[in-house]
Amino acid sequence: MSEILRELLRVSEKAANIARACRQQEALFQLLIEEKKEGEKNKKFAVDFKTLADVLVQEVIKQNMENKFPGLEKNIFGEESSEFTNDLGEKITIKLCSTEEETSELLSKVLSGNRSASEALAKVVHQDVTFRDPALDAIDISIPQDILGIWVDPIDSTYQYIKGSTDIKANQGIFPCGLQCVTILIGVYDIQTGMPLMGVINQPFVSQDLNTLRWKGECYWGLSYMGTNIHSLQFAISKRSSSENQIENASCEAESPHPFSAVISTSEKETIKAALSRVCGDSIFRAAGAGYKSLCVVQGLVDIYIFSEDTTFKWDSCAAHAILRAMGGGMVDMEECLERDAGAGLSLPELLYHVENEGATGVDRWANKGGLIAYRSRKQLEAFLSCLIQNLASLESQT
Repeated sequence: MSEILRELLRVSEKAANIARACRQQEALFQLLIEEKKEGEKNKKFAVDFKTLADVLVQEVIKQNMENKFPGLEKNIFGEESSEFTNDLGEKITIKLCSTEEETSELLSKVLSGNRSASEALAKVVHQDVTFRDPALDAIDISIPQDILGIWVDPIDSTYQYIKGSTDIKANQGIFPCGLQCVTILIGVYDIQTGMPLMGVINQPFVSQDLNTLRWKGECYWGLSYMGTNIHSLQFAISKRSSSENQIENASCEAESPHPFSAVISTSEKETIKAALSRVCGDSIFRAAGAGYKSLCVVQGLVDIYIFSEDTTFKWDSCAAHAILRAMGGGMVDMEECLERDAGAGLSLPELLYHVENEGATGVDRWANKGGLIAYRSRKQLEAFLSCLIQNLASLESQT
């Protein structure tokens, strides 16, 4: 089954090339620039192009997987619809055609005859990509293809992608915003149990060559199935601080008053932020993109990613969840964690990926409705939750 993971890594790199091309090739970049303008004239066209980059990435992933693993395509799900209406009112379904010329012709219809843009896009869409990771050769595991479902977020943090800031400084390795926060997320789950099995996070914009202005990316992956756990950071030098082993055994009564670190959204609720400041002190970082914030936990830059709102979705969390499971961590429903009796020995409310939210409509059917907490170690999560719950209760009693 390493063949499926190998192909997912390859298509994620192909997707990353498309994301980079849309920023680096002049014909395409001009369309992205128009997204920043407020004038009505180009508004629909620019928004359509932004979505087109998303849809193209999604369709490339879907159709490459379908070609290699027939039957799998019916279980590949994503955020984007592949249907467009152009300036002439024509409805066009985006697909990867068998030749570069045919794809260019189709894209030209969507882009209202913009030949240079459609040809540039078609070229990168049809470019062959190779991806090698020796660690994959160590995997000898069989997972039935018919139990697999796949969630795709083609370009997570689209706003940062369009804005395209390249001069943002990292805070202890964490970027608050900018192109570094853009990720391509592919998560594989068991359609019977909903548990995540494989995850790929491709970060297309990690470092930029100051001479050519071209970007290089990084790719992270993990597999967790029937007791087999392997991930791409296993053989890398850990970025975690030397204090992490101490944090494993941390508690609210520990000598260090703030033993944890967390990454949060800029829109996090004030009550959560107030409690976190007591738990984490100055080790609270703000960053854009659910995929990127989860990646910060995967990389060991922070202990926890916490988000109390219901505005992340299955395609945002599945990839990182699978990688974290392979590392001994996971991703849980925040609301259920806060209501659960930790002393009762109950299992953690891990996020699941196969069932819609009852009574919800549209994208809300697949929302992580109780919020989420991403973590690398269960012991660490339990200690963090104990501190958080104590401090939330303390704050409530003061109001």
